Amino acid sequence: MTFHMRATLTASRRTVGRVTFSISIPQFDTGRFDASGVKNYLTRAEELGFEGGWTLEQTVGHAPLIAPLELLSYAAAVTTRLRLGVAVLVTSLHDPLQLASSITAVDRLSHGRLDVGVAPGGGSRQFRAFGVDPSTFIANFTEGLALMKAAWSDEPRVTFHGRFRDVDGLPITPKPVQRPHPPIWFGANAPKALARAVRLGDAFLGAGSSTTAHFAEAVRIVREELDKQGKDPQSFRIGKRVYLIVDDDGARARERVAEGLRRIYGPKADYADVAVAGTPGEVVRGLREVIEAGAQTVLLNPTGVDVAEDREQMERLAAEVIPQLT
Repeated sequence: MTFHMRATLTASRRTVGRVTFSISIPQFDTGRFDASGVKNYLTRAEELGFEGGWTLEQTVGHAPLIAPLELLSYAAAVTTRLRLGVAVLVTSLHDPLQLASSITAVDRLSHGRLDVGVAPGGGSRQFRAFGVDPSTFIANFTEGLALMKAAWSDEPRVTFHGRFRDVDGLPITPKPVQRPHPPIWFGANAPKALARAVRLGDAFLGAGSSTTAHFAEAVRIVREELDKQGKDPQSFRIGKRVYLIVDDDGARARERVAEGLRRIYGPKADYADVAVAGTPGEVVRGLREVIEAGAQTVLLNPTGVDVAEDREQMERLAAEVIPQLT
């Protein structure tokens, strides 16, 4: 079973238009960091043939999450093939040159296996806590991304004169392994944001907190924008994070996934309708709907209480769910 699935997923990565499956990396740290558990989890993810392992960012919030790029540095040291991703970094809350340097470090430590998700943020983001003017965060975001791309360019010295930043002949080394830079995945919801994703990014990743129906509408807009902007749809990847729990008892699965989402988003969070949860058959049907909505990359995100529970979910997904979708 394991060898067959690895062969299938590897073939998927090489074939444009085929669906690939990635898995979330456990980030909860409520006591002592479970280094051996995370290492074994990542090793097993590679053995099972998952395309990538992904983190998420929550710098301030209810969940005690290990910072994403730092965890990916650890993941780079204990894996050899697994692509490593973060979705999404709210880059308007970061200094662009420092963030570009950190991203370059993970890309180099992983020998070019990094994918980077970005978004400007919005809504209830604590912009002022990070010294960001809420009225200009979109402009701050787009300029910051342009500066990061300049820092990753082949130019040994970077000159950049923007609205918020002024850079004149700064030497910036080293550069990322992947050229011109690691693939940039955009998180976005509104039509203008989706148009920006097509214009500035390499791929789109639907949020785990969005429903399949909402994702399907976003995919429609992305495809329209690809055509409108004259972009090759074959070179622009579309994916979605999916929160999920597999359980032989469907009702219990839905209770477990709701508890997991409250651990991530807070005790008052009500995101149960965005998750795919239930028996293996129910999860297969839910994920098939995500794929039919346009997902070429499915980021499976178990919402277990700890590494061991997420590991059990990963094994069940590999054995009982993915083979029915490939």
